[in-house]
Amino acid sequence: MTKLFTAMLGTETNTFSSLPTGVQLFEESCLFRNGSYGDKVPMFAAPLAVWRRMAKAKGWQIVESLCAFAMPAGKTVKSVYETFRAEILADLETALPVDAVLLSLHGAMVAEGYDDAEGDLLMHVRRLVGPNVPVGAELDLHGNVGPRKFENLTAMVLFKEYPHIDIAERAEEVFTLIADAVEGKTKPVMAWFDCRTVGLFHTTRQPMRGFVDKCSTLEGKDGILSVSIIHGFPWADVSDMGSKILVVADGNLSRAETLAEKLALEFFSIRKETQPPYTTLEQAIARAVAHTESQPLILADVSDNAGGGASSDSTFILQAMLEEGISSAAIGMFWDPMAVRIGLEAGEGAEVDVRIGGKLGPTSGIPLDLHAKVTAIKRDAHVIYGERQKITTRLGDMVCFEVNGIAIVCNTLRSQCKSIECFTNVGVDPTKRKVVVVKSMQHFHAAYAPIAAEILYVGAPGGVSPNFTELNYVKASKNQWPFVEDPFTSPISSPKRLSIR
Repeated sequence: MTKLFTAMLGTETNTFSSLPTGVQLFEESCLFRNGSYGDKVPMFAAPLAVWRRMAKAKGWQIVESLCAFAMPAGKTVKSVYETFRAEILADLETALPVDAVLLSLHGAMVAEGYDDAEGDLLMHVRRLVGPNVPVGAELDLHGNVGPRKFENLTAMVLFKEYPHIDIAERAEEVFTLIADAVEGKTKPVMAWFDCRTVGLFHTTRQPMRGFVDKCSTLEGKDGILSVSIIHGFPWADVSDMGSKILVVADGNLSRAETLAEKLALEFFSIRKETQPPYTTLEQAIARAVAHTESQPLILADVSDNAGGGASSDSTFILQAMLEEGISSAAIGMFWDPMAVRIGLEAGEGAEVDVRIGGKLGPTSGIPLDLHAKVTAIKRDAHVIYGERQKITTRLGDMVCFEVNGIAIVCNTLRSQCKSIECFTNVGVDPTKRKVVVVKSMQHFHAAYAPIAAEILYVGAPGGVSPNFTELNYVKASKNQWPFVEDPFTSPISSPKRLSIR
């Protein structure tokens, strides 16, 4: 019987963040063993559930190891990473011999002493299984991908969509690639080309939407098995940071190389048009004051996105709304366990003096001392994300405070506001509010675009500011746009291509 080994380990590391990623953050986010996550599947466990289903349909034996993911923050503590790595490798060694390995990773995990922690894990996996066992991985498109990952994988697939609504589909894709390799139907080879571009690329808008669709139409033709756009994670100061095009072909390395280069140069040509249209805080507040439509104005507080490693407790937008007297508004979610504790102790309907936000440092703004009404409480809350693959995210305890017509939602487990339930869990209907502020970079879009009169991406201060040229990179290459206008003609040298036979 064919034996498949699966595991998950990862996080998205903001190396500029002072929040360490320790074992407690994994426990709060996603930490399961042997497929014990049940029917409430966390985001990065979703591929494991897909692979289990597909393996059983083929009559394969499946061995499921660790499933560990942490909400993005700073570097993972060295001992925590090494302990998780040892657990996966021990499980794999016990399972040997195996016919294939599939790993759900993020792609931008940095641990103390390991700039490419997931690449290090893959190196150890490859050493155990040998050179001939197919090893596949599914990654977030915000992964930072370089030689170590490529050298130790048979095939790699990244999410195509941002927001990430295609996790299950990509899991099916990489399973098929590896299964076909196991059964001798194909011989995957990979090639990538460096786009030399740093940015954020929303697949909900043109021209990025059209480029993603074009890449998808190339799959399944002329020996091309898969095409992935590696967006990269800009808040990681590592040598692999940046955007790339990955092509998986059936045995024809030259064809993969040619297509990767062609697509990468096309991607570079649309780099400026793909960037989100950020507004300043002042512009956003002026639009909020003037907003009169029946549907809400959605303000995305992109710089305080917990999904990028921010603290999710910045007060810049809330302070401005209070100063301008904006009412019929809602903002969420503030990661503020102390404020939640006060609300829980006081109870629903109570009026309290509470300090909200501004607790994690300069990028959090100043703490706001407010007289508020506790309008709702929700214990052990969670939200469901995604239409096809129902993904569960834990929010912890939640409290809604009302101040001058603004509903302020606070919770105890740091998470970005990517679902309507982040408000409805505590009785706030965002469709009934004039202005809704979501602490999220882009994952909110799938849920909030249908209810919005307009969406503004607000470049307020915060832990994941989109002003990349202001970040103090040391290890990441500066021979990338926007640091230089045309990195392909720059005298600064950097590798642009890697092929894996």
